[in-house]
Amino acid sequence: MIVIVVILALVLLGLGFEMLLVLGVPALAWKELAHGTLPDAAVVQKIVGGIDHSTLLAIPFFIFAAHLMGSGQIARQLVGVVKALIGHTRGGIGHVVVGGSMAFGSVSGSAPATVAAMGRMVYPEMRAAGWSDRTSLGLLVASAETALLIPPSITLIVYGWITGTSISRLFAGGLAVGLVLGLAFAAYVSWQARKQGVTRGPRLGWGARGRAIWDAKWALGMPVIILGGIYSGTITPTEAAAVSVVYAILVETLVFRALDLRGLVKVTEDSAINTAIIFVLLAIGGLISFFVTLAQIPAGIIAMLEAANAGPVMFLIAVNVCFFIAGMFIDPNSTLLVLVPPLYPVAMSLGIDPVHFGMVVTLNVCIGMITPPFGLDIFVASSTLEKPVSDIIRGVWPFVLVNILVLLIITYVPGVSLLVPNLIFG
Repeated sequence: MIVIVVILALVLLGLGFEMLLVLGVPALAWKELAHGTLPDAAVVQKIVGGIDHSTLLAIPFFIFAAHLMGSGQIARQLVGVVKALIGHTRGGIGHVVVGGSMAFGSVSGSAPATVAAMGRMVYPEMRAAGWSDRTSLGLLVASAETALLIPPSITLIVYGWITGTSISRLFAGGLAVGLVLGLAFAAYVSWQARKQGVTRGPRLGWGARGRAIWDAKWALGMPVIILGGIYSGTITPTEAAAVSVVYAILVETLVFRALDLRGLVKVTEDSAINTAIIFVLLAIGGLISFFVTLAQIPAGIIAMLEAANAGPVMFLIAVNVCFFIAGMFIDPNSTLLVLVPPLYPVAMSLGIDPVHFGMVVTLNVCIGMITPPFGLDIFVASSTLEKPVSDIIRGVWPFVLVNILVLLIITYVPGVSLLVPNLIFG
């Protein structure tokens, strides 16, 4: 029965159907084939219940805030601070791309939004500084992944909703893993800068750096509110998301005057569309999780692992392989909705910490965002920069290898993921 459902999903995916149908039609077919006596009202209840959770309120708020900042001046000023602080290092603007993506990710939680915003701002500067087109495109696409790890990450919110894991602990773990990934990219940038003979940016004095920070005080207020509020325990992640929207609207419209009423309406419309797309998938995900439980798939996986005498190491290898393959073909949220429900109970039975497992899963999702043939960020960059997809794919492969190296570290050294959550929350 499950084989038929999987084949149906693969056929729909191969024919180019929307992910709503790729996930929804097989789920409903599963209901008819295996649970035909289940009332339709129960199915509707599970679909609605899939998005009836207060934690998910953070998603539309963070999406709205990301669009506001990307359309206004907050994102540009955050990148300006990063450039003032590290633009003079070897690799110059390449390090600014990494640091700027992390900074923008700290207020947006969206990798596609980070690709679009950073691409428009820094791609011309990278080329002018001597970076090859291939490395410039690859670095812009890959660095945006940090937005899925650095809080507030929409991906971590979805994982926390599926598994019931503390969002605050996930954010703390994501901060550590995001920094490790950023440092790995920075090391690769330094090596490539020497290889390509990239010039250094101008070194600013401490007075000029201080002025740059002061000029960006309103922009810097956003990550302070989000991260400071959450980690101090003053506000919850959902409350932080709501506050970030109000703050972004006030700053962009009244302080920077970067958005007028017409611009605000356009940003609101785009945010609503993106939110609807995500929530429709989450609703179908609630139904999939229900059927996964009814079919006792986690119990079957556990029995198979016990029969093979496989422990946590072999299980995590299998998880990485499954997510790597899935990430090549479907979007991040769909990957989480399909794979996490059957695999999470198995991870818990093997004694794997839920935050550690979340970091492994999220980093795999990050890799999927930049992996051909259907890595989402590749197409966002192609549209934003008007570059052929083939050029971006050629540039992104070295960064996929860097990602895999970091993934191995995160997978088999749990302390990297758990250090910050344990320090903050005990």
